[in-house]
Amino acid sequence: MRLQYILEQAISNLRRNILVVFAAVVVVVVMLSLVFGTIIIRWSIDRDIIQWDDNVRVIAFLNDDLSIEEINVMQADIQGWDHVDEVIYFTKTQALEEFREIFFDQPSLIDVVEEDPSILPASLRVKPTVAADYSTIRDRLVVMPGVYHVSAAEEAIDSLVARAGTMRGFALWFIIILGTAAVVLIANTIRLAIFARRDEIGIMKLVGAGNWFVRVPFLLEGVIEGMIGAVLAVALVWSFAGPIAELLSMASNAANPPQSFMIRQAVLLLGFGAGTGLLGSAFGMWGFLRD
Repeated sequence: MRLQYILEQAISNLRRNILVVFAAVVVVVVMLSLVFGTIIIRWSIDRDIIQWDDNVRVIAFLNDDLSIEEINVMQADIQGWDHVDEVIYFTKTQALEEFREIFFDQPSLIDVVEEDPSILPASLRVKPTVAADYSTIRDRLVVMPGVYHVSAAEEAIDSLVARAGTMRGFALWFIIILGTAAVVLIANTIRLAIFARRDEIGIMKLVGAGNWFVRVPFLLEGVIEGMIGAVLAVALVWSFAGPIAELLSMASNAANPPQSFMIRQAVLLLGFGAGTGLLGSAFGMWGFLRD
């Protein structure tokens, strides 16, 4: 009977303030849609970064007068550096084969290089442990004896790393701003419900109703508002998760977020929505229903 009463009172409060409840739910939907969407965007960016981590190389072009023993010593030395995952030696012959593959559609250019293959230098291909560490490796290679030029995809890597940082900051501020707006609106809804039932609440207290017996329906009302908003946000973003990931992905083999990832994030979002509603209810009752 007590549980039935709590549910009835919570639903009754929602009906009495339908417009304010609607506004609170809309804010929760907008907030959590942006949060969920940002999570998917971050997944897409992190996936790109992982792929870049596997493919990024800092190339140190070597002087022609280096002996194979000197090159082996350099390779062993670089392999021992922090942030270095792997070092591969590329001979002039391998450089020529790579040149043919890259410029296969320009036979005249290939003919020019094949006339004097020595113009293609040997090199050390250095794989960073993390893509963002390429600049540290590059700076050390530049001043290394026997290296006459260092090449890396600076602009592409910097752009990707910067984009990841920007999105993380963007997500944090949206959560703070819209989360605060949702809590304030839900708190306002609860305050209106308490004010509308102030006489009834006063009578209940006079006949011995405990504070928590009075509070629980209002707490439940806030949780329901937060959960409704969270469910709508999950349904909305889930429908567009694939296109969002594909649009933002820089990878050639763009893929949709895995089902397990989506389910895990959706559950967390539902909990976040319920928590937002509970917090809003607690603030709404502050000063009205004190012990």
